[in-house]
Amino acid sequence: MLLKDFAFHIVHKDKFARNGLIETHRGNIQTPAFMPVGTQATVKACTIDDIKKTGSEIILSNTYHLMIRPGVERIQSIGGLHEFMNCDLPILTDSGGFQVMSLSKLNKIDREKGAIFNSHVDGKKFYLSPEESIRIQLELNSDIVMIMDECPKKTQDYELIKKSMHLSLYWAKRSKKVFGNNPHKAIFGIIQGGLFKDLRIESLESLIEIGFDGYALGGLAVGESQIEMFEVLDNIKNHLPSNKPHYLMGVGTPSDILGAVKRGIDMFDCVLPTRSGRTGLAFTWSGRVNVKNHKYQNDNSPLDENCKNLNLNKYSKNYLNHLFNTNEILGSMLLTLHNINFYQELMSAIRNNIKNGTFDDFHDKYIDKL
Repeated sequence: MLLKDFAFHIVHKDKFARNGLIETHRGNIQTPAFMPVGTQATVKACTIDDIKKTGSEIILSNTYHLMIRPGVERIQSIGGLHEFMNCDLPILTDSGGFQVMSLSKLNKIDREKGAIFNSHVDGKKFYLSPEESIRIQLELNSDIVMIMDECPKKTQDYELIKKSMHLSLYWAKRSKKVFGNNPHKAIFGIIQGGLFKDLRIESLESLIEIGFDGYALGGLAVGESQIEMFEVLDNIKNHLPSNKPHYLMGVGTPSDILGAVKRGIDMFDCVLPTRSGRTGLAFTWSGRVNVKNHKYQNDNSPLDENCKNLNLNKYSKNYLNHLFNTNEILGSMLLTLHNINFYQELMSAIRNNIKNGTFDDFHDKYIDKL
């Protein structure tokens, strides 16, 4: 039996908060980690070199979008996603299930065939089974592969969520089987069950029985409140395997991340820092700043005086305000990079405070501020 290149180690703990290390054949990832989202083989408005300068050690890309445009064959013909986008960082690809739910106006879920849907781009019909999702991710040559799951919209309908969760477990078995033995890659299971404690625990225990390299929480970031999300994490934190990475999918704000780390989460992804950067909203250690606001027209101070990446402090709020109010592309580029850098500075500070045993104080200082 071949040994995996993928491994996970806990380095420090502060109650449930964990400082760990994920080892991959493309490089190591310190946790808690934030993954910038490169939906269509690009982190919007940033180069990979810039992303690396922020301290990012892994990015996420999107199976659904890449299978539609440019198509898997085109990416595979050059050697895979890393070569296609000139990225030497580890890449995690999601399975496409969430996008089928959120983007496709015409979709149907079939237990055996998977998701049958029409492209949001041109209406072309696609079939995405668990086997096809894994095949696509392997052909993209991603380093961490996500199982195919069904991601239902938020609902209080217990029976609907239970049925969906059991379907995801059936697909999880099929996903694991077709993944096979890939020593250079990892496959993560996805815990479903909505806001219901018993369903979440049943889902997790069944996934552990199948056996995965990491465990993700899906079906959140779909309209629930932060309190509801934290309650789901509180309900499951004692059941998550301590020797595997825990990944909260699609989350979130800086305060979401702080609260989730406190409850044992190791990995995050979210479009928020890049999307906000393109619309003029900056995340800073003093709180959020809308640089389009009139009051910044004569403010020549840097965006965030506490930013450790001094290159990003070359540009004043006054100048950024001008760029956004004249629709200059540079504004989106600078603010997107600033936000990703802030998120990585936040993750670094979280890791240091876990190491020093001071995470609770750090959490309490910033949970309502960021």
